[in-house]
Amino acid sequence: MKKNETKMGVIYAGFSYILWGLLPIYWKVLDHVNAKEILANRVFWSFIFMTVILLLTKKWVLFLQTLRGFTKNKKQMYALILASLLISINWFVYIWAVNSGHMIEASLGYYINPLVSIILGMFVLKEKLTAYQYISFVLAVVGVLIISISHGQIPWIAIILALSFGLYGLAKKLINVESAVGLTLETLVVTPIAAIYLGYLFYNGSSSFLTQSAGTDLFLIGAGAATAVPLLYFAKGAQKIPLSLLGFIQYISPTLTLILGVFVYDEHFSKVQLLSFMFIWLALTIFSLSKTKLVAEREFKWRKEKKAIM
Repeated sequence: MKKNETKMGVIYAGFSYILWGLLPIYWKVLDHVNAKEILANRVFWSFIFMTVILLLTKKWVLFLQTLRGFTKNKKQMYALILASLLISINWFVYIWAVNSGHMIEASLGYYINPLVSIILGMFVLKEKLTAYQYISFVLAVVGVLIISISHGQIPWIAIILALSFGLYGLAKKLINVESAVGLTLETLVVTPIAAIYLGYLFYNGSSSFLTQSAGTDLFLIGAGAATAVPLLYFAKGAQKIPLSLLGFIQYISPTLTLILGVFVYDEHFSKVQLLSFMFIWLALTIFSLSKTKLVAEREFKWRKEKKAIM
């Protein structure tokens, strides 16, 4: 039973990361629409879609209870607002990067994200790093420096994506609510801003929604489902498999994005970029193997203690 549950967890999580990795194709279809308008539609329709999901899954009462809890707990409310703003920044930069021909750099951002999370954990949560994690971080820094020095500028897109998502994960640690309810709350915070912006565009005659083609309208509306579906599958998968296994699966997404950028959308991938990515891939390999080893050691220790008690 447990083996079958793990198998289903891998399928759910893997499917979610495949969807995230292929998401640039979706945004490329909308590259004739301004990135800010795409983001506003993504936020607005995500909230509508998640509201329907909550009603269908009978989680609306849980949503209302959680919302009332946030109004009483100011710390969690501020964390929710911060999480909403950070994920909005992340979405905007990613959409802009994809539609501006920076898909390779966007994939770099999600490769270095786990290593950014390590540093945030060390400085903010006062977590202790292992020797392997230090080595991983140094190798990743070397990789980023190679690109920075060769291009004469820091890869800001990758760094903003990694930092915004890393800080978003940190803010989520303070919230700790059911995944569907959490996404609904996060989009709820920024939906009024998105709705006002969309109304402004429509009033000024500069809106792409309902003014171009039925295909554009459907893709803008569908941005809500495109955002929510991978997250819901990820939540189902994460509950069924170990964190170490999830750590390996997460690299499916940036790898697919990198492949799309190089082989489908013909973005230039230089030898210097390849060298930089090799340092980061090595850092991620060491990081992932160290996590697997740590989890295995903890499980062995737990089984040993359990056996001693029995």
